[in-house]
Amino acid sequence: MIDTGDIDVFLGLDVGKGEHHATALTPAGQKAFDKRLPNTEPKLRELFAKLKAKHGTVLVVVDQPASIGALPLAVARDMGCPVASLPGLTMRRISDLYPGEAKTDAKDAFIIADAARAMPHTLRAIDREDETIAELEMIVGFDDDLAGEATRIANRLHGLLTQIHPSLERVLALRLQHPAVLALLERFGSPAQIRKAGRRCLVTLLRPKAPRMAERLVEEIFAALDEQTVTVSGTEAATLIVPSLAGSLTAVLDQRKLLAGRIEELLEAHPLSQVLRSMPGIGVRTGARILIEVGDGSTFPTAGHLAAYAGLAPATRSSGSSIRGELPSRRGNKQLKRAFFLSAFAALGDPASRIYYDKKIAQGKHHTQALLCLARRRADVLFAMLRDGTFYEPQPVRAVAPQT
Repeated sequence: MIDTGDIDVFLGLDVGKGEHHATALTPAGQKAFDKRLPNTEPKLRELFAKLKAKHGTVLVVVDQPASIGALPLAVARDMGCPVASLPGLTMRRISDLYPGEAKTDAKDAFIIADAARAMPHTLRAIDREDETIAELEMIVGFDDDLAGEATRIANRLHGLLTQIHPSLERVLALRLQHPAVLALLERFGSPAQIRKAGRRCLVTLLRPKAPRMAERLVEEIFAALDEQTVTVSGTEAATLIVPSLAGSLTAVLDQRKLLAGRIEELLEAHPLSQVLRSMPGIGVRTGARILIEVGDGSTFPTAGHLAAYAGLAPATRSSGSSIRGELPSRRGNKQLKRAFFLSAFAALGDPASRIYYDKKIAQGKHHTQALLCLARRRADVLFAMLRDGTFYEPQPVRAVAPQT
């Protein structure tokens, strides 16, 4: 909880890309300022200096401390003003307490300032840890964009190879993002060029990037080439496109490798990193995403609130006697849900997680449903870990008895 006893004016900023709406309230609730404010350093400094000179200590509160709220916070810190944030989830709940259904920038700025004045326990302090999270959010967001681009290029390659030589595509499909396969496609863009290069040349090309599978892969490639004797129309055009796509995919994957190193550095620098990484299945990228979306978990009153925010809490469907049941929620934070889902899948090698998964399968749930159940269970455990600041401790579980 932030101590607001020495604050003389509460400045709420509903931040925007080009301009913010700023509302300043005195401890008695009187408006000291209520106007739009350009998102520039000179105008921000002018306002902060004016409020400090007239009232005293100014608490600057924003709803988005990262991204578009970064400049006001940096200027406020530089001028010696305390700063805080009102989490979006908390703000949405508080806004229901105010009359009217309209949603305007002016109303949001007033709610931020009034919540800081009357409900200081809802505020979240912004310190160096949050600066780390802000940088993580920027890099992880770019990494997500690159992941989408890699998928798009890979799908295009799959489509081209399937069109001109289905047998070759089947051999390369599962290894399409392997550096050795990309080097092959970047050098030789058509089945004819691959065959002309010969086995020895291909083994020499692939061995530095895939020493253990180079010879086996070359044999599989030539076996696939022997299955098709005709040349499909469009093969000549694909010869020009495939090397370009392979080079683009290589470049994107190389960028992701560089980002992964920086993400790991930032994650390890955060105090909660060891707590998150102690849970089986949480790696660098999933841990970073969970840290960005959940933080220290203090904005969620219970584990159920966290599960609902992540879209892991089942939605009850009930109407009379004909419709009754529970279905997976379609709401929630999709990126957080994906992180929990991927971490649950990666945790299937953990005995406790595997036994729980097998239990759900034995109850008749299919693979995705069982993983979602495991993800929900892990969300509950993670909430307790963040709340108590404790590492993951596997609990003894009993294996599922086989059905007879």
